[in-house]
Amino acid sequence: MTKAFGLTLAAAMLAAATPAFAQDDPRFCPTRPSLGGSSCTTEPGRVHIEVSTLDWQRDDQPDQREDRIVTADLLARLGVGKDTELQLEWVGYGRDRTRDKAAGTVDTVTGTGDLTFAVREHLAGKKGKPFSAGVQLYVTAPTGRYPIGAGTWSTGVIIPLQYDLTEKVAVAVTGEADAAANQSGDGRHLAYSEITGLRYKFTESVTATAELALERDDDPAGHETMASAALSAAWRPTKVLQLDVLAVAGLNRAAPDVRLVTGGAILF
Repeated sequence: MTKAFGLTLAAAMLAAATPAFAQDDPRFCPTRPSLGGSSCTTEPGRVHIEVSTLDWQRDDQPDQREDRIVTADLLARLGVGKDTELQLEWVGYGRDRTRDKAAGTVDTVTGTGDLTFAVREHLAGKKGKPFSAGVQLYVTAPTGRYPIGAGTWSTGVIIPLQYDLTEKVAVAVTGEADAAANQSGDGRHLAYSEITGLRYKFTESVTATAELALERDDDPAGHETMASAALSAAWRPTKVLQLDVLAVAGLNRAAPDVRLVTGGAILF
């Protein structure tokens, strides 16, 4: 009788401890690799580090072809409140190569990129609830040389929304409006975009996201509307580490033809 009671007590204690362990799992929610934003914020006192190890983009236009490679694109996210985080992003190195098809000349620019400071606030949504929303405000300082950097100050607002259709499927919409830097490097103009995505969770550690993006850019040098499609995948070998890849294809002449990004994230 005593032995049976002891086994029963041990089983009860184990059952009670299991949910507590699950609740202690860290809130690990990288924004990458999808094009859209996220409302999820870092827990107070913890830091997300996200990095693009390689970001290559090709834009083939009738008069020229541009290839841009960015490495060491670093994003640090610091939790400062229950629903608030601060972000600091810097492009460590970029190389832009533009070939004039008519003249046959090649212009290459290398250097660091701009520095972006942002604040993200989680507005709605709790664990176990299907809907979530947030807002992110940012400002970018022209610390890099054009075209790796923008050439002047810019600012904007990002509003991400998400609804979980099932435990595995979620739909997300991200709207953004910017006072974007003019291509000339002097002044700003209106730019806005909308990204719609569908995420599928294969397992707790493997997810994939398909997205469609529309962007309107009212630069004084020429107004453009760009359409793109993207597919990304993320793998989490541990609860605080992610490796990911993103592929983007332009759907019209104004959009860059192709973009490939590899990288990952880690939580401290």
